[in-house]
Parts: sequence; structure tokens; C-alpha cells
Amino acid sequence: MDAFCRLSCFCLVVILVARAGHGAEVTYDGRSLIIDGQRKLLFSGSIHYPRSTPDMWPSLISKAKFGGLDVIESYVFWNLHEPQPGQYDFSGRLDIVRFIKEIQAQGLYACIRIGPFIESEWTYGGLPFWLHDVPGIVFRSDNEPFKFYMQNFTTKIVSLFKSEGLYAPQGGPIILQQIENEYQNVEKSFGDKGPPYVRWAAAMAVGLQTGVPWVMCKQDDAPDPVINACNGRTCGVTFVGPNSPNKPALWTENWTSFYQVYGDKTPLRSAEDIAFNVALFIARKNGSFINYYMYHGGTNFGRTASSYIITSYYDQAPLDEYGFLSQPKWGHLKDLHAAIKLCSHTILSGVATIAALGQQQEAYIYNGESGECAALLVNNDNAKTVVVQFQNSSYELPSTSISILPDCKNVAFNTAKVTAQCNERLILPKLKFDSADQWSEFKEVVPTFEETTLRSNSLLEHMNTTKDRSDYLWYTVSVDSSETQPVLSVDSLGHVLHAFVNGAPAGSAHGTHNNPSFTLERTINLSQGLNNISLLSATVGLPDSGAYLERRALGLQRVTIEDKQGTKDLSNSSWGYQVGWLEESSAAQWSKFGASPQPLTWYKVLFDAPEGDDPLSLNLGSMGKGEAWINGQSIGRYWVSFLTADGSPSQTWYHIPRSFLQPKGNQLVLFEEESGNPLQITIGSVARNKECALVSNSNLLHVNSSKNHKRNS
Repeated sequence: MDAFCRLSCFCLVVILVARAGHGAEVTYDGRSLIIDGQRKLLFSGSIHYPRSTPDMWPSLISKAKFGGLDVIESYVFWNLHEPQPGQYDFSGRLDIVRFIKEIQAQGLYACIRIGPFIESEWTYGGLPFWLHDVPGIVFRSDNEPFKFYMQNFTTKIVSLFKSEGLYAPQGGPIILQQIENEYQNVEKSFGDKGPPYVRWAAAMAVGLQTGVPWVMCKQDDAPDPVINACNGRTCGVTFVGPNSPNKPALWTENWTSFYQVYGDKTPLRSAEDIAFNVALFIARKNGSFINYYMYHGGTNFGRTASSYIITSYYDQAPLDEYGFLSQPKWGHLKDLHAAIKLCSHTILSGVATIAALGQQQEAYIYNGESGECAALLVNNDNAKTVVVQFQNSSYELPSTSISILPDCKNVAFNTAKVTAQCNERLILPKLKFDSADQWSEFKEVVPTFEETTLRSNSLLEHMNTTKDRSDYLWYTVSVDSSETQPVLSVDSLGHVLHAFVNGAPAGSAHGTHNNPSFTLERTINLSQGLNNISLLSATVGLPDSGAYLERRALGLQRVTIEDKQGTKDLSNSSWGYQVGWLEESSAAQWSKFGASPQPLTWYKVLFDAPEGDDPLSLNLGSMGKGEAWINGQSIGRYWVSFLTADGSPSQTWYHIPRSFLQPKGNQLVLFEEESGNPLQITIGSVARNKECALVSNSNLLHVNSSKNHKRNS
């Protein structure tokens, strides 16, 4: 148990005693959620249970609580829980019940976004790929096959939660849940099949009688009693508002940074910008529920990331990938939460008025029945600091900032003034694997047409052929040629292609997140007579969004050879297919490490776990593209050779959870598509440099005190 867990234990006792043994009624009106008859202004944070490990959950939740959160939010991941129809898995990282009970053990509420389509930069948007093969199915529309399986899974999850007593009326922590996800983005594409689906989804969810409200995010016409909610960076500006005066303003995704794709730099978002928009949502939209997406992003283990998404997820969140506080973001938001909570009762129950303080400045004032007063002073000017007059006092407002006055006098917090100091992540070297004697290798054989058993006189679609059992699909064809150096041209719908001619590498190409289609064009060397062309198509995650996901196509679209005689289209030739490897083969013939790295090679090395309990990270900066496993558990894909515009990889360090390790004899296995050098791989321990003291516990003024009435923010 770390320091945060210990620090929280005493505080939790009172909360747990208060909640234990009885259920809580959860209702809402036009101002807020109402829990046990009390209005709530709630701060929430997304922590996705499969993107971390069970041993990390207590610390992550504790740090979220210490940061001022009231609620932990998570999606439910259909493709993990129902990998085959009717076969369910809730073990290990998928133990959602254990995760929710840990939330409750620490005295927090839970918001569960069942979906079951979730997008979330998760492969296939969280839908299990077997749905693709259901006859007549059209995802996310008024389509009976899809609705049948969607209702089955949603009912399964709700029944599981009910059986464990996890809903608030049962004494559990779940106070809110979501059906569907950002459907309005695609609804028009489905024509007259869209609106009936929305109505059906809402009615189906409400009919499950969970006793807590349902939401639909980015769905302005969410049917009653489902609440429409906002997603985005600036919901204080963009949210159209609740579609009924009887519904509260909820923000289900306040993006703390953004997802990162291969080839792009790390997206950043400042603590000041997040804080400003939270306060603006509360002031301008009467917001009473704000969820940070993500509060801890974690890791896309295995093959769970969607198309071109890197393995590290939202590393710039308040808690970084490894679970450390990311400063100043974590501390600044903690201070914001504390300031708002000083006056949350007045904000929720007082009479609200607005007063102009200047051309781009205004005051949002809340007056309670007993004389309480709170105010949020807003400066919308993004260029200059201004001094405003409010209730006969002067207040300095930095550009694009909001000052919070819990008593209409003293400034407890300004969104642009950061008092939490920065920290940096450090990775300390622990292990090197620079000796060739440490490594074993196994080279995959490039298949020929004659060695394949699946045949077709056309180019098969990649995903429909692999059924998502593997990233890889071989397309093989035999070519009789009298020309020794023709030009091979291959059009692909994505994502990656490696070409081999008579077993020898002949070139590679790939698309990008924004343009997955590409063409490989190379002059190749053919022998006189019969030649084998083997084309390895690779996906880097399946698409996660858009209408008609079941119709999406990847893989090869056209193959031609051009020589002096003209262009020969091979697309309708006789092709042989072989689904690529899933993981290390038990039949692999391992040998000593060779002198020069080759493509399509497996590497294996043994190591003992470094001492200590700090998180560990694997440096793959010397590798190209592939996947890595620790003791048989995949820590994700890597693609170090895909560089950003400034020539650097999008990710080189990869999280090794301590729970994946044993004290001695751990096995690291890599599959390398290109020609990376494993002798430069290292393992380091992860830490944050000494955190500067936060002044957040002392800079919030006691608003009932008559002393120290500082007016300037």
C-alpha cells in the first residue's frame, strides 16, 4: 500500500460507515444529480480497468480521490468480455466487479459506460469481431440481429452488477451509466434506421430497471428519461445544453490531452486550459458533473489499440501511464476541485445571476437563502490581464481565466495561476541485453503459393480472412516471367505491407492514421520461369469509429506487374492465403542469435526481475516494428521506425507491469517485422523526480474567517 492509500484510509472510514448497509436513491432534476436527497456537484475521472492491472487499481483510485474526485468512470469492453458468442471472461484485468468494488472500498462513486460500442481508440470500437459474421447484421442501427446481441450483452452486464449489489439503490457505488456512445456523429448516415435505433437503445436500457440514471453522450435528442451529455475540450462553449429543463448538464468527456497515433508528436493540453473550461462549464452551462477523459490513460496491452494508435494511452493525463502524479496537472486540478467544493452547495442551491464586468468579462453570482454568496469571475479575453470591479472591490483577472470566490470576497483559486510545481519522469537503467549470447532467435519462413491451403481467384479482404485472430495475412501468388526486373505495384487499403520475392525482401510501405491507403511500387528481381511473390499485409489495430463499421475493408486491393510487354493485373489470379502468427509458436526451432538482424524474426531472452517495486519500462528504441511479450503476456505493439515530422519515434519505452513478472527466470519475447537490433534493448525503472511541495492545502482561504481578505487573484 503506497502513501496515498495510507493517507486516505482514515478519511475513508467515516464515508464507508455512512454508506454501508443501505441503498441510496439516485434521481436528478434540471440542476444536478440528487443522491439520497442531496444535490451533488461531482468531479469524475476515467480509469479503464483493462488498461491497467488489478494490483494498480487501489493506488490509481486512491490518487484520484486525493486529487479531489468523487467518481471513477470506465467503459465496459465487450470484445474482451465476450470473445465468442455466449462465452464470457471476467478474469484478471477484466474483473470489472473487483474494480468497481475497489472504487466503493475507497468511498467513491462509479459511472459505468456500458456502450457497448465505445470507440475509445479501442480495436473495432469494443465490438467483438464475431459480430461481423452474423447474417444480415448492420452495426448500430435499427437492425434486429445487432439489437439482439447488443441487448444480450447489456443485459448480461446489468445482471452481473445487480447480482453483486453494485447499483446505488442496492448499497453499491454505481450512480450513473451510459448506453451507446457519440451516436449523433454517425446517425444521419443510417437514414431512417438511425432515430428508431436511438429510441430503442434508450428504452431497452431504461427497461433494465437499474435504479440509476442513464446518459447518452453527444446525443442532443436523447429520449426521456435518458440525459444527453457533452464530450470535448470546451463544453462550456459548445454544449447545446440539456434537452429538457428537468435534466442536468453533464460533461462525460473532458479531454485531458488526446490520443496519440504513430507518426505524430505527443498531444499536450495545459492544466490552466482544463481548469478554465471546467469552471466555465459550471458557470455558463450550470454544469454539475465533469468527467476527465482520461484521468489515467494506461496501456493498450496486446492488440487492443485501434488503427495506428500507439500502445501508451493518454500518458499526459493527471496520472501518467505508470500511475504517477503528472504535475502540475494533477495538483492544479486538485486545487480547482477544492475551491469549487467550498461553494458547491451555494452554486447548486442558490439563485444565479450574471453581471457584466467588461466587454469580455462577467460575473456569475450565486446567492443562498441564508445569505451565502459565491461568485465566478470570468475573463474571456485571451490576450490581456484586466482589473474588474465586483461588489466595490478590485480583482485582477489574467487572460482566459476564472477566479473562484466562495464568499463573494476572497479569491480561493484562479484557473491561470498554477501553484503546483512541475515534475518530470525519470527512467533509471536496470538491465542491458547487449550480449549476443543472451539471445535466441527464430526466423519465420516466407510461405509460397504451393504451401498455402486457402485459395481464391481474387484478393480477399484482410479482416474477414483473419477474423482478427492475427494482425498478419499472407497473400501469395506464382508468376511465370521472362522479364528479370519488372515493376511490382500493390495498392493496399491499409495498414502495412512487406513484399518478398522468392523469399527475399523486396520492399515495404505503410499508410497513416488519416490516410491508411497506400501504394507500394518497387522494381523487383525475378528469375526466368516460375517465381513466388509473397505479400505480408499487416493491420495495426482495427478501425474504431464511423458508420457501417462492418463494411470497412483493409488489405490488398490491386496487384500488377509492369514490364516491357506491358502491365499484367494479378488481382484475379489464383492466390494462396495464410493467416499469420498469433504469438510465439511452441514448435519454434530456436537457435543462437545471428550476426545480422533479419526481418520476420522472433527474439527471446531470460532475465531476473530488478529489485524494488517501481514500475518498469522496456526500451525498444533500437527495434523497428512488432510486438513484445513478458512471460506470455503481450505488453503491446511497437512501431519505433514510424517517425514524427522531427525524426523521432512516437514511443520507445513500453510499460512492463510488475504483476507480469516473477522474481527469477522471466522471458522476454519479441516478434520483429523489420530488422531491429535487440542487443540495444534495455529495461529501466520508472520514477518521478522529487515532487515540489504543493501549496494547495494552504492557499485556499477559510471563507468564514474575517482575516486576510485578499482580493487580488
